[in-house]
This record gives sequence, C-alpha cells and structure tokens, in this order.
Amino acid sequence: MSTKNTPPANAQPEIEPVQGEKQEETPFEAAASICSVLVVGLFILTLLAQNFVIPSGSMENTLLVGDHLVVDRITLSPPTKWMPLVHYREPRRNDIVVFIKPGTIDGDGKPTIMYLVKRLIGVPGDHIHLHNGIVYINGQEQHQPHAQPTTPANYTPFNDEFPSIPPEGNGDPNTGIPDAWANEFSSHVVDGDLVVPPGKYFMMGDNRHDSLDSRYWGFVPRENIMGRPLFNYWSFVTPEHQQDETGIGNNIAWIAHVALHFFTDTRWKRTLHVTR
Repeated sequence: MSTKNTPPANAQPEIEPVQGEKQEETPFEAAASICSVLVVGLFILTLLAQNFVIPSGSMENTLLVGDHLVVDRITLSPPTKWMPLVHYREPRRNDIVVFIKPGTIDGDGKPTIMYLVKRLIGVPGDHIHLHNGIVYINGQEQHQPHAQPTTPANYTPFNDEFPSIPPEGNGDPNTGIPDAWANEFSSHVVDGDLVVPPGKYFMMGDNRHDSLDSRYWGFVPRENIMGRPLFNYWSFVTPEHQQDETGIGNNIAWIAHVALHFFTDTRWKRTLHVTR
C-alpha cells in the first residue's frame, strides 16, 4: 500500500528564483539623458536664473568684488502669455538690478553689451536731486542706510549736488561721460530736479563716490533691465576688475590662485547671503 506525503494546509509553495537579465543602457539612451540634463540646465540659465560676478566696488558694501550671485531673470522681465502662473512686477525704487549699460561701444566703435548691477533710485516721472549726498525724490529726503555717506573728505560737487552741475562730455561712453548724455542732460532738468522720462530708470551705486552710474551716462531703458540678484552663492577675495584681465597666462594664473587660496580667501560668512 503506497502513502502520499500531504503538505500542511498553511505551507507556502516553493518559488524558483528567476534570474533577471541585466538591462544595459544603450549609447543612444545615454546621449538622450545627457541632452535632457543640458536642455534643462540651459533653460534655467537662459530664462530663469543667471550667474553674475561682481567686478568692481561700485556697490560696496552691499556687494563686494568677487561676489558670485544668482540672478532672477523672471520677476522683472516683461509679462508673457505662455507663462501665466509666473509672478511679474515692474522695477521698484531701491531694487538692486542687473541691466545692460546703455550706449556701450567696443574699441572699434561698435555697440557691445556690458552688464552692470546698481540700485534703482528713480522710476518714470520721479523728480530727483542730491544735496550734500542725500537723495531727494519728489521733494522728499530718502532714508538710504545702504549708501556710502558723504563726508568733507569725499565730497564732490558733481556727485553730491547732482544735477546742479551739468556733466561735461569726454566722448568716452565706457569710462566717463558720453557726449550724448552731456548734450541731452539739460532737457531733463526742471526747477533743479532731474525728471525721469517714461520708460526709463535712474540707477546709482551704493558706493556713491566710486560709481559710474546714471549721473555719468544717463537713464536705463526698461528693456535693458535683465533681472535682480537673489543671493550670493560664493564670495572670493578678488582684485577689482580681475574679469578685465585677458590672455591664457592670466587666466591660468588666476585659476591657480583660486585653487591655492580657496579656503583662506573664500568669504564664508557671505555664502548664501541674501541680496538687499
């Protein structure tokens, strides 16, 4: 008589392990992944945010030479219908803005692009004058603790009593007062105030006595305003106008300097510092 081994009622059936096949990424899939990352990065850097390095001391002590900023390119851009959920607004007084300097030319006399960062002082329709370095807008004294104070040592009539002294053009729109601004200047002065025309803005650096700004080259058109700095993601002690140095030798020397002094010359307290 034969007997059968009956398994217990709660016994689980044995499952044979299945050896899955390892799926390797094809070259096409790898290239597609890299391209998608590049597209997203390019979209962010082109339309949403941009890196900007402070090259001069015109905004000290708000911004220092060697500050690396993330710039918001959306908020102050002209509104578009294809992005209805994005918050847009017009530039306001005391905004720190990145913009294209108007009327910049290269060594061959051709128009070129130069990005600057300054504080927005006057909006269209504002009546502006300075007295003893203090800004007055529409007759009201402005409280601006971020600005470099005027003292007997740094007082200059052109800067601190603007626009009482007309600018004298020197023909150089990049390093001084362009002739075009000197010629049109008087047409914007009414009863001792400079009147900001429609569609234009008046900019000044916080380092008021070491800043070539709207006092020297005029108003900034609305379309030239590119964005506003959000925060400082890295700050490194840098000589003024280091970005103007050209040549492979200078670039290699600066890269080596950064590598050797990264920890000692990085301003760690300014990391992720919000720009105001």
